[in-house]
Amino acid sequence: MNSRFLKNILFLLFINLLVKPFWILGVDRTVQNLVGDASYGTYLAIFNFSYLFYIILDIGLTNFNSKNIAQNNHLLSKHFVGISQAKIFLSIAYFLIIFVIGVIIGYNSEQLKLLAIVGLNQVLLSFILYVRSNIAALLLFKTDSILSVLDRILMILICSFLLWSGIFPQSYFNIYWFVYSQTISYAITLIIAIIIVLKHTGKLIIRFNFPFILMIIKKSLPYALLVLLMSFYNRLEPVLIERILPKDISATQAGIYAKAYRLFDAGNNISYLFSVILLPLFASVIKKGEDLQSLVKQSFSLMLTMTCSIAIVCIFYSHNLMEVLYPKNVDELVEIYNSRISESSKILQILMGSFVSISVTYIFGTLLTANGSLKQLNFVAAFGVIINISLNLLFIPIFKAKGAAFTSLCVQFTTCLIQYIIAKKIFDIKLGAKFWSSTLSFIVLTTISTIFLKNTSINWIYSFLIALLFSVIIAFITRMLDYKELKNLILSSTTYIKKQ
Repeated sequence: MNSRFLKNILFLLFINLLVKPFWILGVDRTVQNLVGDASYGTYLAIFNFSYLFYIILDIGLTNFNSKNIAQNNHLLSKHFVGISQAKIFLSIAYFLIIFVIGVIIGYNSEQLKLLAIVGLNQVLLSFILYVRSNIAALLLFKTDSILSVLDRILMILICSFLLWSGIFPQSYFNIYWFVYSQTISYAITLIIAIIIVLKHTGKLIIRFNFPFILMIIKKSLPYALLVLLMSFYNRLEPVLIERILPKDISATQAGIYAKAYRLFDAGNNISYLFSVILLPLFASVIKKGEDLQSLVKQSFSLMLTMTCSIAIVCIFYSHNLMEVLYPKNVDELVEIYNSRISESSKILQILMGSFVSISVTYIFGTLLTANGSLKQLNFVAAFGVIINISLNLLFIPIFKAKGAAFTSLCVQFTTCLIQYIIAKKIFDIKLGAKFWSSTLSFIVLTTISTIFLKNTSINWIYSFLIALLFSVIIAFITRMLDYKELKNLILSSTTYIKKQ
């Protein structure tokens, strides 16, 4: 089981690292620069607002389904139609709620128009994730890995055509073209995912079964509150920045936050991929009564190595990253440009701390979800929401976007720590002093080596890459990564991928 987990993670990371960096650094960055801080900041605020109510689209159905089908594959045909019907009704309710609340909080007609398109994208994404949960539950991880990047590949192709084909002047490109490309990409991905699932369901009997829908909703409801609460404390900051601050600076501050947040979110998406694989694996291991210690330790070690390496290096090179990703506009004053780059780089430094914390929650939060420990998870999430709202209301008016970033750090670290304590107690997880000693040594040595490289005369891009390479070497030296284990993993992965 551990070997299979590592193979899946290796392939998943490989395929995502092929696609998503180009999307982030090429397409998405170009869009941000073209449409400007205000326009992109408004989009991010509306996107996160729509995501706050994402739970209405799902009410925990995806998490319930992933755990249930992983343990009971034979139920796939029976549940697929019923859950799909339930999600259609939920989608209608979702649109009604986001529009009513959007009007209440003061969105104008243009913002409501953008909300409609973004809301449709959330519906399509919700269906994609549900359909993929069936594929992951069947342990078809290679297929699921490909689907995890398919929408991004399609977006890259569409946006690249719009941006660089020469048919359309770049000055014509606006935020609507961006969200429409998402709509098309999500729709195509969903159709392909459904076709794949249908190959494994056998003949489907499509009929409306209201009692079954109610039963499924009732069983998934314990997951709903958790997802709702987590959405609030993970996605609230950009919304509050845009709503709390004065109108003359709110959109711009949201845009400045968006620059740093985009890199944070990109890293977060990669970490999230761990949970996609871990949930059915944890559920399967728990059902069989197998030992969890090795799998938890192995996944935790991998997550810490990856996230701490990225976080430490990005913290020290934050200003360089912001400068290269977001160059000065032609008509922009140097002073204004330097100010917003400096502010974004400081926000990125803070968010990198959040990145490590939220990534760790994908290990222990997923473990608790697989175990059905939803009461404990809901408590942690509710506590996180209270801290989030309280600190944002305090810090945003004073520190603007940086206040939101600091709030995120506090919330993510607190919830991460509590989840670890709960999981340790339930499963009697024993990582040992040797593990924590290796972790501390890895962090200290990686920090020292990064500081040293940052202060050399080497071009910052080269020193940045060398620092990341050094962090990997240090991981082996400190035994955060095991050479023999990785060697065996690489040798066996080729065969595994071919078989898949």
